[in-house]
Parts: sequence; structure tokens; C-alpha cells
Amino acid sequence: MPIKQAAFKSLRQSKKREIINLEKKATIKKTLKAIKKDIVKNNKAAALKAIAKAYAVLDKAAKRGTIHKKTASRKKSRLMKKINNLK
Repeated sequence: MPIKQAAFKSLRQSKKREIINLEKKATIKKTLKAIKKDIVKNNKAAALKAIAKAYAVLDKAAKRGTIHKKTASRKKSRLMKKINNLK
């Protein structure tokens, strides 16, 4: 346990941030999973509609520091590559 008052505050902040980051990561996973489901079903129109939301979620997470910006970019690139390969 922390001894100093500043250390207590830091602990409180890190717990709050952990909860927020876990929620954001769960949202990212859920969104990507939905798009991947459309890709498996070979439904290009639905995947393209959902990609806008996925881009927004990934960009916000990268902006806030939940994930690295290059990680977000890589995920977006790979998703779009999969969608473009659909017939």
C-alpha cells in the first residue's frame, strides 16, 4: 500500500484508467469481431458500413492512448485488405 498522499491519488487514478481502457479494448474487440463475421459471411456491403465505426473506435482509442497509433493503423489496414479481397 502507498504511504504518501500523492501515491494514494496515483493509485486511484490508475485504477480508474484501467477500467476505462479495458472498456475501450472490449469495444474494439466487439467491433472488429462483428466486421470479421461479415467478412466470413462474404457480406461486403455490411462490412463496409461497419468499417466506419471500427475506424472511429480505433482512432479514438489511439488518440486517448489506450492503444498505440501504429497498432490502430495496422488493424485498420488489415481489415480493409480483407474487405477488398471479398468478391
